Amino acid sequence: MSQELIRAITEMQEEEALRITQSLLDQGTPPMAVLEACREAMTIVGKRFEEGIYFIPELILAGEMLSQIYDRIKPLLEKGAAAQKIGKVVIGTVEGDIHDIAKNIVAFMLDINGFEVIDLGVDVPPARFVEAVRESGAKVVALSGFLTLAYEPMKATVEALKAAGMNDVKVMIGGGQIDEHVCQYTGADGWGRDAPAAVSMAKQWYGG
Repeated sequence: MSQELIRAITEMQEEEALRITQSLLDQGTPPMAVLEACREAMTIVGKRFEEGIYFIPELILAGEMLSQIYDRIKPLLEKGAAAQKIGKVVIGTVEGDIHDIAKNIVAFMLDINGFEVIDLGVDVPPARFVEAVRESGAKVVALSGFLTLAYEPMKATVEALKAAGMNDVKVMIGGGQIDEHVCQYTGADGWGRDAPAAVSMAKQWYGG
């Protein structure tokens, strides 16, 4: 049935996706297995966007479906979540990019794994990241970007944090075309292919 969920999400069948999600949960399917199906579906949606098959409206609808699915899964995962927060993480999609699917997945996974997440949303300028770190005292910043045009804003954000004297703040990047080369170019401290990688990195940086 997880394949049916993937198909429903990728074909933009909102009601069907929610029905299948509830059915899977009622049958005792592990919440993480449902999330994995969502991740696979979003990978397909992302490829279709890159190929010009899907456009911004489809990305927005896919994001809305994911948000509703999260609302149903989150209470089940929170039962085993850490009561005491490990640390704070500021996250956002960088300036010029409005893609939020990957960011939402990472923010959600950080949340249920014991982090206090400050989600700045999309199209976030470097100065706003600096401001959020100053206000929250977070030691980790997660920058998301789906398009190649995100590279420069990521680099600018890393430079802005250093210019503000926040040299002890660790920066991770992820999404779209991000790899080790982009990580080096932007000056980030690390990068991840998926949400579990982001969680692992954040735990490591907080000494966990």
